[in-house]
Amino acid sequence: MRRLRHIAGILLLVTGIIVGQAMRDPAVAEPVETAIVAGGCFWCVESDFSRVQGVESIVVGFTGGDVEDPSYRQVTRGGTGHLEAAKITFDPSVISYDQLLHLFFRSVDPLDAGGQFCDRGFHYTTAIFVDGPEQRRSAEAAADAASRDLGAAVVTPIRDAMPFWPAEDYHQGYHASSDLILTRFGPQTKANAYKLYRQSCGRDARVRELWGDAAAFAGG
Repeated sequence: MRRLRHIAGILLLVTGIIVGQAMRDPAVAEPVETAIVAGGCFWCVESDFSRVQGVESIVVGFTGGDVEDPSYRQVTRGGTGHLEAAKITFDPSVISYDQLLHLFFRSVDPLDAGGQFCDRGFHYTTAIFVDGPEQRRSAEAAADAASRDLGAAVVTPIRDAMPFWPAEDYHQGYHASSDLILTRFGPQTKANAYKLYRQSCGRDARVRELWGDAAAFAGG
């Protein structure tokens, strides 16, 4: 009996240590959350938010439509109902959902209902896909704040979350890839091709025009 009590005491001690470590470990105590946004070219959204402290990973893909697991070609041809989007996984102990949405609005043109910058068409329009009433309240507040700052009503819709389909591997991490591809600028790494595309598309110029010093990522 004494031996059993001794073993039980050791087990309780070990359990206490594990629980105590878990409570001190931010990764355990504060689980990650996700935000899904559509901001035009998903390469640009990934590039912008990959620099934000507290963002742990980003997957680019498609959401909002009614076609299962669509390809990039299908979405860009139109008719699937999907938007190019990014699923952002973040640590809420470092950056909040509200802060991410504040940055999001100031990285796009939320007054444009026909696309974003040089990219035209429904699949390039902006949107926020919310998971539950708390995210919806945050998104509505962020949209109201953006409207006040711009002095015009934003057209970015707030939609209920729908299935998110990752894009092909070719598109993941495109902005930072050293893979060589053939472009209209000649052979380029994906990273260089992305920089040339972003500059020629006028994204940063328009964001600076709209938001001035509040532009979140213009220049990147």
